[in-house]
Amino acid sequence: MSERQASGATTGSSKPSAGQGLQGQQKVPSKHEKKNNVPQDFDIDMKDPETEKAAVAIQSQFRKFQKKKQDVKS
Repeated sequence: MSERQASGATTGSSKPSAGQGLQGQQKVPSKHEKKNNVPQDFDIDMKDPETEKAAVAIQSQFRKFQKKKQDVKS
């Protein structure tokens, strides 16, 4: 037959209970740690002019997307 889904309030919260704390969670790396934590198979030449052009194009499209998203909310 059909099963009913419980509402969000009765299924539990996403907050950890008093006994859980930070168990099983990893420390969030700082910005500096993230920058130096490059995967071993990362083989893109960041100084290549083509890579720089691609990065500028991606950033431009992202800014357009953000502006459009902001205009829709207003």
